[in-house]
Parts: sequence; C-alpha cells; structure tokens
Amino acid sequence: MTDAEGDAADRALLQAHLAGEPHAFDDLLGRHRQRLWAVAYRTLGDPEEAADAVQDASLSAYRGAAGFRGDAQVSTWLHRIVVNACLDRARRAAVRPTVPLPEQPIADGVDALGRRETAVLVQAALAELPAEQRAAVVLVDLTGFSVEDAAAVLEVPPGTVKSRCFRARARLAVSLGHLRNPDGAEPVPPAADQGGGTS
Repeated sequence: MTDAEGDAADRALLQAHLAGEPHAFDDLLGRHRQRLWAVAYRTLGDPEEAADAVQDASLSAYRGAAGFRGDAQVSTWLHRIVVNACLDRARRAAVRPTVPLPEQPIADGVDALGRRETAVLVQAALAELPAEQRAAVVLVDLTGFSVEDAAAVLEVPPGTVKSRCFRARARLAVSLGHLRNPDGAEPVPPAADQGGGTS
C-alpha cells in the first residue's frame, strides 16, 4: 500500500468515526498504534509513561477529530498529538530513563546483557537532551521519518528539524562516544551544521 492509499484509508476511517461508526476510530488507531508507541517510548524512555502519553493523545485525537483540517496526512496529525503529549510529560515530570528487561533470557550470554546496557546508556543520553531536540532526533534517526515529515509532525520548518537533529547528534556523540571509542579517545562530533533554523 502506498502512502497515498494508506492516507486515503485513514481519512475514510476518520470520516466514518465522525459519522458515528463505533469502531472506526479504534481501527484507525490500530493501524498506527505500534509506531505511535515506539515514538512515545523513545521520547520518554519509560514504557508506562509512553503508554500513558499514547492514551492521552488517543483521547485528544478522539475528541478533536472534527478539528482535523486535512492539510497533512492523518498519520502525521496523530504523531503530532503523541509528540506533544510526550513533550508535555517530559517538561512536567523530567522523566528518568528506564529500559525493560530484554525479551531473551540473560542466559543467552554477554551479548544480551551488552545490548541491554547499551540501550540503557542510549536512553539515558536521549533523556539528557532538551525535549525539542530529543523529539526531532527520535523522529528522524530512530523512527525513520524524513526531515520534511518530521517538520510536519513538529510544526516547524525543515531547517529547524535539521538544526535540532545536528545539535542532538553532537551531544549524543559526546555522551555515547565511549561506545565507539572504548579506549577513551575523545569522540569527534559532526564537522558542521548542515541545516538552518533555530533550536
């Protein structure tokens, strides 16, 4: 299914919801729930906070469906509401990172433990970023949004997304440099900001 076909299906479900179809909104959320939760988790670093943020955002989207202007894809609109819910929670609560136990048993060996430790370190480094930088780098680098799509979600110019991602990557290079440089050598941050805009 192409993006256009997916958005047409989303719009049809949104219209059905507005027309009173009782299951249409659940069906719409079901099409995007996994990705929405992944964005929330990577932004907040806590599975319970992420679930709460998605629940808050789902309720906001349900109540505000009639206000959808149609100037972006429905999935962009849903992600925007989730990101805003996450940023609100991050600002209010200064969420500390936690990472669930890996699905595979620790008995699988050092690799499983190493992956868990790395995940903890990455999530902790993300948590240290300013909320706006964290949201941008999560969308672009961890979720795979294009800069343009991330800009639509965050409602900022593409240059601002590039600038936020650049600053986030530079901070992460310093915070996580030891993962690539176990001998303790200083990491080298990116050479130059390729994007315009403000943080």
